[in-house]
Amino acid sequence: MGIEVLAPFAVLVLAWALVSGALQRREVTGPLVFVAAGALLANDAWGPFPVNIETASVHTLAEITLALVLFADAARINLRNLRRNATLPLRLLLVGFPLTLLLGFGAAVLILADLPWELALLVAAALAPTDAALSAQVIGDRRVPGRLRVAVNVESGLNDGVVTPVVTLAIALAGITLGVGSLERTGVAGALLELGLGVAVGGGVGVLGAWGVTLSARRGWAEPGALPIGTLATGVGAFAVSLSVSGNGFVAAFVGGLVFGLVVDREQGDEHELTELTELGGELMTFVVWFLFGAALVPIAIEQLSVATVGYALLSLTVVRMLPVVLAMTGTGLASRDVLFLGWFGPRGLASVVFALLAVESLGESEPVLSAVATITTTVVLSVLLHGASAGPVAARYGMLDEMHVHGRSSKLGPPHGRVGHGR
Repeated sequence: MGIEVLAPFAVLVLAWALVSGALQRREVTGPLVFVAAGALLANDAWGPFPVNIETASVHTLAEITLALVLFADAARINLRNLRRNATLPLRLLLVGFPLTLLLGFGAAVLILADLPWELALLVAAALAPTDAALSAQVIGDRRVPGRLRVAVNVESGLNDGVVTPVVTLAIALAGITLGVGSLERTGVAGALLELGLGVAVGGGVGVLGAWGVTLSARRGWAEPGALPIGTLATGVGAFAVSLSVSGNGFVAAFVGGLVFGLVVDREQGDEHELTELTELGGELMTFVVWFLFGAALVPIAIEQLSVATVGYALLSLTVVRMLPVVLAMTGTGLASRDVLFLGWFGPRGLASVVFALLAVESLGESEPVLSAVATITTTVVLSVLLHGASAGPVAARYGMLDEMHVHGRSSKLGPPHGRVGHGR
């Protein structure tokens, strides 16, 4: 993003900060605002502030942003509470996620018939992971049952890391088919090694960062306000160190956040203050990524728009996500509305954007690649619209159900003491 667009972007961020509450009460979310602004203002075809985007740099920025969001989300998870509510996220990850990937691949082969099967696999894998950032409004709303919020958060934090080796394999295979690459180290062994390194590095860096922050707080070594910078550095460090040893950076960031939150929870009082800078930094960088997404990828989706693209996008957000969740939740005794909640709140966001940018960077801009990227982009745009608009009403519905439950219990207990026999 050049300096010429920095001023309008800063004004946009300021305007959002001032009216964000009013907009969100009308179901207008930050991602929606910044995607639209990027497409309208920074598109190099018609925007007044065209952005000269280098795909590699945007890809790096998007990856770091996703890592910070994953670290911050994980650091907020109460692991003791997670142990009591581990069934739902485990079922989503171990049953629902593989089924989503397989069903998405089958649908892509049938609907996107012009794509090579390798690019169909790329589309399915890029759209399999869900986005914790787009679920933030629901995850943070206490009207939604806690075990559902934990399930959505943990699933979103881990599934993008789990699917990264599949995306890498799909891009490598597509590169061979398109004649623009060669097959590098892939396969089950390579994927497991990446995940293992990610877990090990993330856990190690998370422990070291948490111990350092805790010790400094106890001894009074740090300047006021400096410890949150240490938290931010821990998140970036977990991601970067993992990548440097060929591990999975996203898994490292999420595991690092989990471990950091556990250790700091045990040793340090004010955890929210420690993670606040990381959360704010991730949120600001997310706005940048959404803005660049609107400028760079939305125009591709518009140019490549077709019935097949829109049809697959709608199918990906509904049947491809919801049917595997229903199957994964079978036997849990979960109420139908809760199963539907978990099935619907699988928004596609930053991880899908990262994978789309990686595809363009690795495979070029041939017609099949642009078609695949357009499908991913269309799905993400629809997700931003539909999930953003439905988050508030769904949370409010849970609040109404809780209120009805409380009133129902009160009525069964009879009238309040002192009003018996007074005609009430």
